[in-house]
Amino acid sequence: MNRRMAAALLAPLLAVAGCTTGEPDRDAAPSAATESSPFADCAALTAAPSAPPASAGPSVRPSDPGSAPAGSPDPTPGAPGTGRDLPDLSFACFTGGAEVSLRAVRGPAVINLWASWCAPCRKELPAFQRLHERMAGQVHVIGVNTRDDRPRAVSVGEDFGVTFPTLVDTDQRLQRALAPNVLPITLLVDGQGRVRHQDVSGAIDDALLADLVRRHLGLDVPA
Repeated sequence: MNRRMAAALLAPLLAVAGCTTGEPDRDAAPSAATESSPFADCAALTAAPSAPPASAGPSVRPSDPGSAPAGSPDPTPGAPGTGRDLPDLSFACFTGGAEVSLRAVRGPAVINLWASWCAPCRKELPAFQRLHERMAGQVHVIGVNTRDDRPRAVSVGEDFGVTFPTLVDTDQRLQRALAPNVLPITLLVDGQGRVRHQDVSGAIDDALLADLVRRHLGLDVPA
């Protein structure tokens, strides 16, 4: 059985809503880049997206960072961290280089916590890649590879053509800060670095992801 088939069969009995953590081999955890990977460099994440957004509603006023775009619901009630700044944590980029502080990330951004051993994560990764391609210059799509094995993560990235920037969270620090002991986790982050929505509903498809971006970031995703 080759490496890619082994990665796809790591978690045969996962919950429908997501994967509880604890499955990977910690002895082979990813570190700063020591080999090639399909993921992009992370340097651009600390600069705002370059293209003017195609807004679904008026943009958030800089003087009112706690408000959501017009037409968007309030941040999800009861979701830990929602409506607050991103946690004050820094992570290595999969491609190496300087660590990236989440507080320095310039939104709007969609942050996806995933692992190679998590079946719902693998199922939804292509939707995040398509969002990355469709919203290039308007939204940062960022992966956070969580408590994973580097070769397996690289293999999954190659299998699904994932090229968006990916951070390495070997010790699950971000997941612990967000509270739920489940993957995948998706964060919708506005231009002021505040979490507008935290999703732990399971694998997200293109339609739901586009709807989340429209409702919580006020941006239309091209078909």
